Amino acid sequence: MALSRSLVVGAVLVALVGVAAAPAHAAPGDDFYSPPTEVAGAPGTVLRTEPMSLFLAAPGVDGRYPATAQRVMYTSRTENDEPVAVTGTFIDSAVPWRGAGPRPTVVVAPGTVGQGDQCAPSRAFPLGLNLTTDPLSLSANQELVSSTLWGSMGARVFVTDYIGLGTPGLHTYVNRPEEAHAVLDGARAANALAGDPDSPIGLWGYSQGGGATAAAAESAASYAPELNIKGTWAGAPTADLLDVLNTVDGTLIGGVIGYALNGVLERNPSLRSRVEERVSDHGKAVLSDLSTECIADTILKYPFLRTETLTKDGLSMSENLRSVPEAGPIFDKLRTGTLRPSAPVFITSGINDDTVPYEQARTLAEEWCGQGASVTFRSNPLPPILPGAVLPNHFGPQIIDGYGGAAAAYLMDRFADVPTAGCDIA
Repeated sequence: MALSRSLVVGAVLVALVGVAAAPAHAAPGDDFYSPPTEVAGAPGTVLRTEPMSLFLAAPGVDGRYPATAQRVMYTSRTENDEPVAVTGTFIDSAVPWRGAGPRPTVVVAPGTVGQGDQCAPSRAFPLGLNLTTDPLSLSANQELVSSTLWGSMGARVFVTDYIGLGTPGLHTYVNRPEEAHAVLDGARAANALAGDPDSPIGLWGYSQGGGATAAAAESAASYAPELNIKGTWAGAPTADLLDVLNTVDGTLIGGVIGYALNGVLERNPSLRSRVEERVSDHGKAVLSDLSTECIADTILKYPFLRTETLTKDGLSMSENLRSVPEAGPIFDKLRTGTLRPSAPVFITSGINDDTVPYEQARTLAEEWCGQGASVTFRSNPLPPILPGAVLPNHFGPQIIDGYGGAAAAYLMDRFADVPTAGCDIA
């Protein structure tokens, strides 16, 4: 573990230098994101690629670490098992792998970026920022540090855009089965591009990304049993969606509740009339607006949004959803923890997280442990700082646990086949 941590600390410094030095680069055109008329092929089939300039500066050869990158379109499946095209970013590092065992691929599931097509992470690689004028919108490449971290250690990296981000259709935000499919099919696509079907796979994600990697971890045995998944980091996973929606309401990013509700209605149109009869005209306008925004836009336009301002009865959206009988089974289907992960999982959560509640993350670990899974759970003790402001108590643990070395060291040990302790909750 000590060796892994020293490698990680060095790589994090490289990643931060890369972020600071990343120059501007033109955003790709929309043509790449228009899928074929018929999306054919098994899940994970690569439909198209295009070269991508990669500006990730690091100490060393010409001030940069050598790597090639591609924008990728691949096949996946909706929760209804319908074929769909998904895009993402594949980074093939030329740096020798610094860990033990064969060179792995780390599949990164991004945190919340928004619901508009312009928010797709691949549109912001390697710019760091994607600015559009129609609509006027700003999106940040939040996974520049994580992709540089792993690339600088010699791992291949694949960052999914998720279903409906960039490509046609609405992004089904925090939809458990669809996020799992996008992550696992991204791993399949990465293996195809690398020409290595047996590549060791690590799954890496925080917040929405943590929910996505948790969903992928428990779905892999049935959906993608051929993948050689060695381990997963699920930071602040969105395991119980209704619990998360209740907690995030009124915070700086309270508008993400609109993303989630829009996604639920996209896949469950039978629920639309029951929801719309509870939402005011103002609420309907806000939900429509949110469906086209990135998270920075939402923070600027709807900071500290409280959903009782969107309903006719003045009750929160969570309270209204709990009163709709048809909604219960739908949200149960979106809950993570009912299936057993076949590979080790590392879950982290801040005890004072004001966005993704701690208790539902700990419950996920306990449920998986009860099924005999190999789970390590660690509580981040960061004290409450400006509750509701999100940055200190939600993203603070991401920086401490993710980029502080613990999560990466955990995956490095899994790639090295270091035995786990089974169920370890602390």
